[in-house]
Amino acid sequence: MIVLGVESSCDETGLALYDTEQGLLAHALHSQVEMHAEYGGVVPELASRDHIRRVLPLTENVLKTANKTLQDIDAIAYTQGPGLSGALLVGTSFAESLAFSLQIPTINVHHLEGHLLAPLLEANPPAFPFVALLVSGGHSQLMRVDGIGEYELLGDTLDDAAGEAFDKTAKLLGLGYPGGPALSKLAQSGKARFKLPRPLLNSGDLNFSFSGLKTAVLTLVNQHQPLDAATTADIAWEFQEAVTEILTLKCMTALRETGLDNLVVSGGVGANSKLREKLNAATKRKLCKVSYPRLEFCTDNGAMIAFAGAMRLKAMHGNGNGNKNYGFSVRPRWDLAELQKPAI
Repeated sequence: MIVLGVESSCDETGLALYDTEQGLLAHALHSQVEMHAEYGGVVPELASRDHIRRVLPLTENVLKTANKTLQDIDAIAYTQGPGLSGALLVGTSFAESLAFSLQIPTINVHHLEGHLLAPLLEANPPAFPFVALLVSGGHSQLMRVDGIGEYELLGDTLDDAAGEAFDKTAKLLGLGYPGGPALSKLAQSGKARFKLPRPLLNSGDLNFSFSGLKTAVLTLVNQHQPLDAATTADIAWEFQEAVTEILTLKCMTALRETGLDNLVVSGGVGANSKLREKLNAATKRKLCKVSYPRLEFCTDNGAMIAFAGAMRLKAMHGNGNGNKNYGFSVRPRWDLAELQKPAI
C-alpha cells in the first residue's frame, strides 16, 4: 500500500511516498525560511501562497524519484491541523481534490502525531509503549504513547514552549531568523559565566515553563549593554544549558513515574545537539533507551505525515477504510489528546 503524504501546516511544504512493505520511497521538502527571514518571522499569507506554488512540483518530484505514477498511489494522508489555517487549507484541498480524481481514500493526520511517530521511520524503531518528548514549534509536551492513537498527556508547557523561548531569546541577542539554530550555533563558542533560573525544575510535576527564563535573559542583556560577542555567546551558552537541563530532568522523571524504559524525542528542538548529548548520557546511566528521528525529519516534513497516515490505514486493515467523502476542513487548533485509536 503506497501513501502520499502532504505537509503544509506552517512554513515548509513537504511531500513523500511511503510504502507499507518497502518503507519510505521518496520525500521532498521546500523551506520558506529565506522568504520569511526578511520579516523576522512567518507571514501567514506569504506562507499560504508559497505552498500553492510548491505542492504540485514537489508531488511530481517524489513520484519521479520513486519511479511511480499517480495511479500507483493507494491513499493520500495530509496534515489537517494544528497550524496556520491558510497554509493548512492549501495541503488539505490539494489532497482531497487529488484523491477525488483518483477515487482513493484520504487520511487526515494530526501534525503532532506525525512528529511523535517520526522516529519509527528509522531502521531500529522504538517499540510501544514509550514516553515521548515533543518539542516542536509552540509545543513542549511529554506524552505516554501506547500505540497509534493511544496518547496520554503527562506534562505540558504553561506558557512559552522551548522552541519559542529559543527564538525569542535569539531575537533578544540580535541573532537572525530562525533564531533557535542560530542560538545553538553561537552557544558552542560560549562558556559558563552567567547563571539563569531553571523554571519548574523541581515542581514535582512534568509541566514546563520558559517565559520566566526568557525574561531573565532580557535582564542580563539590559545589564550588559552594549553586548560584545563574548557576552552574547556566554548568555547563549547558559540559556541552552538551562533549557536542556530542564527537558532532560523532566524526561527522566517521566520514565521513572511511568515505569517505562523507552524515550522518544521529536520536533525541531529534538535536533539540538546539547539536548541529545544530555539525554544520551542520562538514559545510559539509567539503562534506558532513547530514540530520535534523523535530523531532516525533526522539522516539518511530508515523510512523517505519509507514515502516520499509513499506520492508521494499516490499523484499519487496508486502504478501503479511509475517507472517501472528499469534503474537507482544517483544524488550526487541535488537541492531540482528542485523537483516538483507528476504528477497525
